[in-house]
Amino acid sequence: MAEAYRIFHSTLFPTLSLQLSKPSHSYPSLLSLKQAPRKVQCSVSTSETKWNATQQVPWGCDIDSLENAEDLQKWLSGSGLPPQKMSIDKVEVGERGLVALKNIRKGEKLLFVPPSLFITADSEWSSPEAGQVLKQYSVPDWPLLATYLISEASVQKSSRWSNYISALPRQPYSLLYWTREELDRYLEASQIRQRAIERVTDVIGTYNDLRLRIFSKYPDLFPEEVFNMETFRWSFGILFSRLVRLPSMDGKVALVPWADMLNHSCEVETFLDYDKSSQGVVFTTDRAYQPGEQVFISYGKKSNGELLLSYGFVPKEGTNPSDSVELPLSLKKSDKCYKEKLGALRKHGLSASQCYPIQITGWPLELMAYAYLAVSPPSMSKQFHEMAAAASNKSTLKKDLRYPDIEEKALQFILDSCESSISKYSKFLQASGSMDLDVTSPKQLNRRVFLKQLAVDLCTSEQRILFRAQYILRRRLRDMRSELKRPSLRILQLSLDSSSAQHQRSSDSTQEVLVEESEEEYDGRRSLNPGEDTTDMKSLW
Repeated sequence: MAEAYRIFHSTLFPTLSLQLSKPSHSYPSLLSLKQAPRKVQCSVSTSETKWNATQQVPWGCDIDSLENAEDLQKWLSGSGLPPQKMSIDKVEVGERGLVALKNIRKGEKLLFVPPSLFITADSEWSSPEAGQVLKQYSVPDWPLLATYLISEASVQKSSRWSNYISALPRQPYSLLYWTREELDRYLEASQIRQRAIERVTDVIGTYNDLRLRIFSKYPDLFPEEVFNMETFRWSFGILFSRLVRLPSMDGKVALVPWADMLNHSCEVETFLDYDKSSQGVVFTTDRAYQPGEQVFISYGKKSNGELLLSYGFVPKEGTNPSDSVELPLSLKKSDKCYKEKLGALRKHGLSASQCYPIQITGWPLELMAYAYLAVSPPSMSKQFHEMAAAASNKSTLKKDLRYPDIEEKALQFILDSCESSISKYSKFLQASGSMDLDVTSPKQLNRRVFLKQLAVDLCTSEQRILFRAQYILRRRLRDMRSELKRPSLRILQLSLDSSSAQHQRSSDSTQEVLVEESEEEYDGRRSLNPGEDTTDMKSLW
């Protein structure tokens, strides 16, 4: 799954909503319109375009192919890439990757890809007229780059990038290539399913807007046989899995040929950036490599679900320290204060149902604030807005709130949500062993087996985090309830009948044993899984 391991160091694309503004200049030869184009808002309607997950584009290569690798390396060397200590080869982690040719030291800078080999929103088009139309409509970088890739791929050898495009996968690993039926079937327990559906919807909506607002007005420049939903799915799949943000170039986004052949490892922390001194994209190794070893970078601190969403792979269980699972929480409509609480949430950009990430090490303070709000009684209505503000990651107000009177209810609320999610994962994982793949073609059978295994790996890793949270929550609730019971034992001891001294002494002895035994059991249970407690989890309590 080499092409799944691409660099996308930070979240660049929360939505594909497209803002097309009217041209800032007049181009009569390109704009044969009676009126200047008006400002339009991109829709996300999918009714006009059907999603077909089985078609492939006519360019690129098989995802594990090395047939175009040699031509790519020759072209890059002839276009300004300096001599390299790595080469493209088939690898165990991923299908293709960069492998060390020589000894590589820890702390050594590698790559040095010059800006002349970057593909950015400013790159020169083989069809200048097409590029000019998109720029005069102020199309944002992502849709612009997606259209650019298709335009360059369609002219084949006439494009400067033909060797690079020929080495790109014909079908990138991405949830964009899962059918709706496959998403519903294999990811029913995970919140990543909904994010994948939203991403597909956004891509379709963006394509529909480009087609209706621009492509249909310039059919000679953007013929539908080239610029269609299938080619846009390919180009967006490439962007999601390969586009990199370069912090040292003011966050500029670019495709960086050669650098995008590096695979991801959860065990390294180095990432791509522009080096001003050498004037090229580099990364600094954080470990040494021997000849023949695959060289890795990090795609950022992403959960297994995020890695599957954009890159199409799931790390081995327990190997990703940044792994998390999204826990859905919802206000109860039966709550007497439902409308007031919902109003407070909406004021801070939240809704009645929210998802928050849980990690092995804990969860965000925003989740606890939401739980406080969900269980708070009418008598705390003056604190609703304070809780809602703390539940939003956009708020700068204090988030570390504590409400001791309702803390037990808040933790129970989170535990109930955890156990509800665990039940869904368990149901899927139990059914996955006997799941009927319902295919006749061997190729389709292999695909379904592959997708099913990815889903099982994801659900197993996410359920593992939920089990850990369940254990911590149950223990914390037990501890809180034990603390409440201890004073009652002491009071009972003091209230024994003083008229019978001998009986009282016997009772006192028995009572002390009960208390001591209770404390021993309490301490013993706390010692389960020694060392598992984390500062992050404790700090939330």
